[in-house]
Amino acid sequence: MQVTPDIAPTTPTSSVETIALDVTGMRCAGCVSVVERQLSQHPGVVSARVNLVTEVAVVECETGTVDPASIAEQLTAKGFPSQPRAQAGRMPATPDTRTPAERHAQEAREQVRRLAIAAVLIFLSLIGHIGHWMDAPMLPVLSNIWFHWGLATLALLGPGRPIIIDGWKGLWHQAPNMNTLVGLGALTAYTASCVALFFPHLGWDCFFDEPVMMLGFILLGRTLEQRARRRAASAFESLLALQPKVARLIGKSTSTATSPGKGKGEIEQLGIEIPVEQVRVGEWLRVLPGEKIPVDGEVMAGQSLVDESMLTGEPIPVLKQPGDPITAGTLNQSGAIALQATRTGEETTLAQIVALVEEAQTRKAPVQKLADTVAGYFTYGVLAIASLTFLFWYLAGTKIWPHVLSPMADMMGHGMAQPTSTSPLLLSLKLAITVLVIACPCALGLATPTAILVGTTLGAERGILIKGGDILERAHQLDTIVFDKTGTLTTGQPTVTDCLPWLESGLFEGNESHRNGHGDTLLTQASATKLLQWAAAAETGTSHPLASAIRTTAHQQELPMLEAQDFYTEPGLGISAMVENRRVWLGNADWLAQQGIKMSDTVNQQVRVLADAGKTVVYVAVDGVLAGVLAARDVLRPDAKETVERLKALGFRVMLMTGDQLDSARAIAQQLLIHPDHVLAGVRPNGKAAAIQTLQSEGRRVAMVGDGINDGPALAQADVGISLHVGTDVARETAGIILMRVSATRPQDVRLLDVVESIELARTTFNKIRQNLFWAFGYNTLGIPAACGVLLPGFGIALSPASAGAFMAFSSVSVVTNSLLLRRAFKAKSN
Repeated sequence: MQVTPDIAPTTPTSSVETIALDVTGMRCAGCVSVVERQLSQHPGVVSARVNLVTEVAVVECETGTVDPASIAEQLTAKGFPSQPRAQAGRMPATPDTRTPAERHAQEAREQVRRLAIAAVLIFLSLIGHIGHWMDAPMLPVLSNIWFHWGLATLALLGPGRPIIIDGWKGLWHQAPNMNTLVGLGALTAYTASCVALFFPHLGWDCFFDEPVMMLGFILLGRTLEQRARRRAASAFESLLALQPKVARLIGKSTSTATSPGKGKGEIEQLGIEIPVEQVRVGEWLRVLPGEKIPVDGEVMAGQSLVDESMLTGEPIPVLKQPGDPITAGTLNQSGAIALQATRTGEETTLAQIVALVEEAQTRKAPVQKLADTVAGYFTYGVLAIASLTFLFWYLAGTKIWPHVLSPMADMMGHGMAQPTSTSPLLLSLKLAITVLVIACPCALGLATPTAILVGTTLGAERGILIKGGDILERAHQLDTIVFDKTGTLTTGQPTVTDCLPWLESGLFEGNESHRNGHGDTLLTQASATKLLQWAAAAETGTSHPLASAIRTTAHQQELPMLEAQDFYTEPGLGISAMVENRRVWLGNADWLAQQGIKMSDTVNQQVRVLADAGKTVVYVAVDGVLAGVLAARDVLRPDAKETVERLKALGFRVMLMTGDQLDSARAIAQQLLIHPDHVLAGVRPNGKAAAIQTLQSEGRRVAMVGDGINDGPALAQADVGISLHVGTDVARETAGIILMRVSATRPQDVRLLDVVESIELARTTFNKIRQNLFWAFGYNTLGIPAACGVLLPGFGIALSPASAGAFMAFSSVSVVTNSLLLRRAFKAKSN
């Protein structure tokens, strides 16, 4: 299996350009909302999409109106350090020369270091309180209140310092985030405990252990979350790493391409290493065994086995010989080869795959809109709820339920009763702090992008490109799959099976013929040859698959090619041309009827027999008279029937769309077990989109599967367009899902079963998104009221700030972990 290298670059046709920015400093969904709002408010910006996981912002703006550097500076001034990207999939040219893997490794080391410090502080804090929980003597130093004050101070100045500083910056820039909430909670608990320590006559109790344990749990959760996020992004980063940094330039000579150099000519033969960005189309490159292919190209000399599994998921290496296409990022395994560059830079297959996957990660599912709306006001809402919680319990709650202040009712310390009563002020303060800490905007922000990141990268590994969360959601709602016939269900390479001249036309005078005992005119080889010559000459003016089949048949029979001119094509109907000063028409029955050409009942009977056999009939007329008919058969793809069966088993209504006549189309449908009523026959190319629209007007959710050549309008009209080829701009622009795996020996043999796999992947990914959002909303819906003290009057249960920190950390980790389980869930479903 291989990826076809025929991805054509897209030429912008609108006045909108796209700018990509690397944005750091985002901590939660609230930060994403702030960044998107800042970008959208910039003059000239049409829309902005931000991904929390990949830390990338994609800005669509009016061409020439937005300076990437200035908009990055604006974000940096708001507390989100940003810089423009040179191009998708490449790191920007900045003083920071670290690779993404090196940067992530350093971040992980810093987090582990902070976590280790916090763990030591938590351990010492627990040891100091062991005497309260067990019938054991108090440790002299570790149980001293001043010792716990020192621990809390170290926790805030050490591992907690970055959290507090970042939270203060967010509040200063009017963009409070999760660190703002945690920082406020930790500082409030520490300050209240200091007041109790320095002013003992107030009768307050100290809880220095709360900020220590709270920061410890949060750091633990963030470390686990960060590792899970790196795992989610690792597959995509490995896709980025496929592109080699250098290429070996050689002269255009097969003698230096494959033989090792020696002596004076060694440098010339081995080649000169240059940055891969400097390779130009047409230059020759040498690739040694064990090296990656630097650009898309064509093998010019040598042969080798090439591993394309990173792009196709197919583990079997493919033999590459002179004349074979070869794709950037694949691995040369066995022999030295020379290739000629055909596509470089952003035009290579790998670069465009990376660009499509990156684009997919910034396109949000509509179901995410509610989460985005909530996240935009989440932090302000939590601050308000915390304030109301404090006021309620301090002014009214402790008076309505005075028993909540009793020693056995206070369950907030570490799940154990406290030895002294709690004052209304401290109880209210603890509940307010718990509300600040337990609220988790991170889970909302990670729910969609982590699932999309894993799902789209998993698809790219298998040659399935899904363009974004909106496509995933629409794919989940599909109930009808419409297949284009030619080039989709069939190989797109028909062969001529019948050449039937109509001798009664009088066009074949001089050609020998005779009649049988029933008086029927028998066809002669000379007449059939002449008919095929006329058809082949007229078909030189078009590239339709049937035209190619007719020309190929004439070439195989070594027939002289007649001169043709004055070509005219009517899409979906037929063509005409002047051949030997005679007007020749080829096409379907409607095309000839428009020209006023009549057909006898005998011809119609012959045509019906051909159509019942599943053949496509082409009428040929010369000078206004029917000259005969040609019939061609297009072979079904080997996995076409299995694909239809699996889709029907999943509950889809499978339909066939074709420009062929109804009888011929139903014959094909019968082979595929498609119901005759689900055949759309005689549909011209410009009518395909209207046919899809008609189905949608009936309430159907439709996916259109086409080859991306003349199916563009239908792919765009469908709820989800699935293209089997990536060789045209139309496929990239209109299809929501692009299938890239093709046969190594026969590039026209697309793996049609990937249609089923792509839909199953989309469904599985979207289910993960819904699970993540359900958990994120459910956690905050249940956690915040519990933190407010809802359970305190009736059950005497209230969460401590430390336990709130643990729950908050667990919510983010659970969302990312659930996204990582997508890979296992999809593999189980595929098997």
